[in-house]
Amino acid sequence: MEREKDTNGEVLWVWCYPSTTAPLRDLLLRKCCLTDENKLLHPFVFGQYRRTWFYITTVEVPDSSVLKKVTHFSIVLTAKDFNPEKYSTFARILCRMYLKHGSPVKMMESYIAVLTKGICQSEENGSFLSKDFDARKAYLAGSIKDIVSQFGMETVILHTALMLKKRIVVYHPKIEAVQEFTRTLPALVWHRQDWTILHSYVHLNADELEALQLCPGYIAGFVDLEVSSRPDLYDVFVNLADSEITIAPLAKEAMTMGKLHKEIGQLIVQSAEDPEKSDSQVIQDISLKTREILSNLAPFSEVSGDGEKLVLNFELLKQRRFPPATENFLYHLAAAEQMLNI
Repeated sequence: MEREKDTNGEVLWVWCYPSTTAPLRDLLLRKCCLTDENKLLHPFVFGQYRRTWFYITTVEVPDSSVLKKVTHFSIVLTAKDFNPEKYSTFARILCRMYLKHGSPVKMMESYIAVLTKGICQSEENGSFLSKDFDARKAYLAGSIKDIVSQFGMETVILHTALMLKKRIVVYHPKIEAVQEFTRTLPALVWHRQDWTILHSYVHLNADELEALQLCPGYIAGFVDLEVSSRPDLYDVFVNLADSEITIAPLAKEAMTMGKLHKEIGQLIVQSAEDPEKSDSQVIQDISLKTREILSNLAPFSEVSGDGEKLVLNFELLKQRRFPPATENFLYHLAAAEQMLNI
C-alpha cells in the first residue's frame, strides 16, 4: 500500500495490493504521519490491529527524484508476523525503487518475489532475504537492561502484570520511545514467546479501543496523555516520560506484592545491572525464575475431570500456608494460565 503527499499538501491513497478493508484503511491513514500538519516525520512506525501487523515507512522525496509533484510518501506493509527489522529493511528497498522509477510496478514485482520466493534483488546490488530475519531476533531486539535502568525494582510490577495477563498501557509523547519500550516487555515472560499481546501504537479512537478491549491482556502504547484518565483501559499505567508506574485501584488486589515479588525484583535488577551480561542473558535469567514460579503450581495441580488439562486444587494450595501475597499471586497466576476449574 502506498500513499503520497503532494506539493499542495493533499494526501492521496495511491495504490493498494491486495485490497484492504475500510476500517484498516482509516486506521492506516491515522497512523501515517503525512496527514498531520507540521507534525514530525516518523521514518518508521509499526503496530497491530485485529491480528494484522502494519509497518509504515515514510520518506521525504529529494529534488532529484522523478516524482516531481510529490513531497513525501509512505509505504505500508501489512503482515501476520511481528518483525519490525524485516519489514523496515524491505520497505526501504521498495522506497528506493519508487524514488528511482516513480511507478509502483517495480515495487510490485519485488513484493511478489518476496511473497513467493522469500527473496528480491535490491538495485544497489545485494538482495533482501526473508530468512535472514527470524522471529527470535525480533523478539530479542529491545533492551531489558534499559527498562531496568529506568525502573529498577519497579520492573517487577511489569513482570507481575505480564505473568497475570493484565492490561498495561504505556504513554510517552514520542512514538519512537513508546515502540522501543513496549516491544521489549513481552520478553519479561519469555516462556510464552507471545508478541500478539503487543499493540505498540494505539489512538484513542472508538474502533481501535474496541478491538483492543477484546484482548484479555495486552501492552498498548499511546502518545496521547489523555489515556491516563481512561482507567477502563488499564490495570497498570506506565508514564514513560516521567518514569512512573501506577497500578489501577481495581487491579491492586491481584497485584499485591510480597516476599516472592521482592525476590523476583532483586533477581531482575542484579541480572540487568551485571555489565558482563547481554540482554538475552538477562532474559534467560528472568525466564528461569519464571519457570521456577510456574513449577510452584505443579504440586497443587491435578488433571481435571475430563482429563484434558491441569487445574489448581485450591485447598491443597491453602494447606501449604504460603505468605498471603504469595498464595494470592499463585492463585491469580493459575487463573492467567487457565488452570482454574470454572
